[in-house]
Amino acid sequence: MSSSATTTDAGAEFPPAPHHDHEHDDNPVELNPPETWHDPKRYAWLLGLIVPLSPFLAWGAVELTGVTALWFAGPLVVFGVFPILDWLIGVDTDNPPDSVLAWLEADKYYRYVVYAYIPIQYAGLIFACYQWAYGGLSTLESVGLALTIGTVSGIAINTAHELGHKREKVERRMSKVALAQTFYGHFFIEHNRGHHVRVSTPEDPASSRFGESFYEFWPRTVYGSLTSAIEIEKKRLDRLGKSFWSLQNDLVNAWMMSVALFVALVAVFGWVVLPYLILQAVMGFSLLEVVNYLEHYGLLRQKKDDERYERCQPSHSWNSNNVASNVFLYHLQRHSDHHAHPTRRYQALRHFEQAPNLPSGYATMIVVALVPPLWRRTMDHRVIEHYNGDITRANILPRKRDKVISKFGSGSGSSGSGNSGPGKAATAGA
Repeated sequence: MSSSATTTDAGAEFPPAPHHDHEHDDNPVELNPPETWHDPKRYAWLLGLIVPLSPFLAWGAVELTGVTALWFAGPLVVFGVFPILDWLIGVDTDNPPDSVLAWLEADKYYRYVVYAYIPIQYAGLIFACYQWAYGGLSTLESVGLALTIGTVSGIAINTAHELGHKREKVERRMSKVALAQTFYGHFFIEHNRGHHVRVSTPEDPASSRFGESFYEFWPRTVYGSLTSAIEIEKKRLDRLGKSFWSLQNDLVNAWMMSVALFVALVAVFGWVVLPYLILQAVMGFSLLEVVNYLEHYGLLRQKKDDERYERCQPSHSWNSNNVASNVFLYHLQRHSDHHAHPTRRYQALRHFEQAPNLPSGYATMIVVALVPPLWRRTMDHRVIEHYNGDITRANILPRKRDKVISKFGSGSGSSGSGNSGPGKAATAGA
């Protein structure tokens, strides 16, 4: 490994972003507030709290206008307003100077912005349960509110993602609390110890394959992520000599937290809220999975001569620098740097020139992913171009592999941009 490379927590090797590697010895680390640099997005991060406030905003808008369709404010904002903002505001590829990264990560203001999401999230959930039980909503209005709550719980999984990678115990516990609303506590285990190890390989249930629609990916990743988490946790407990049903099982703890939450809400507000609680949970984790779908679509780490996968590179994640989506998702779109440094806080994540880029922000691409012909038209040629015309180097849906190779050919066989060098492609069924 070259001395200029950066090694991830999972052992993946990344080249540093040009002029922005704070680990360089010749760059002094700034622990005091910098005098010459200011984070232009410092207060913009507070806009992310609009999402958990959306149930209250929806209620206020309905009260003011009488337009009951505004109970659907959550999906209208995420799938309508956010893509427009991505287009209007544009992109930001600037990285913070190396000398301020340590200070930037130490500034607790940024943590408090993330922490604030969770109490507002649960205030909105309780408010929604009250509306479902006593607000006199029609079934359609209740569904609209459930989908709005689902957008809150879906982006709460991203909040849990930010917190779950941190070393502080309180933040990891907060991550589990954020996941309880969607009954998706296994994400805490599978994402950290599964996805980050197997990313951009056929073995990863959270990496989508070339030719795979979101609707084919969804059941594979939902089931595969759950079974992966169970297997990972079972192996950990076996090493400790503990039963799977031990209270030391992080899965059991997560499930118990979700059950307790749902039981408490039904006990207080009645059975009428249960269908809507289920609907918002499905909406929430589906929002997570559509983001998973677009983050690594078709990208494949090649197998080396010893049959082991090459180390993860910036070229194995789709990135975006659209400001609007980045602000609402805590820089999740700077995904290559996240895989390079999983514990790095969102405000310090960097843009990599070597990373492939989506044509727009996640908000826009979610909408595109929900329309498979539009997704294929938008993304398939980008995957092919990324591998210089050699589609055999992509992560292809196994049942379509022969058809895809017949259609697009194998190109020149050269490696795609940002790959670590020659290597033989892993078969999609590996």
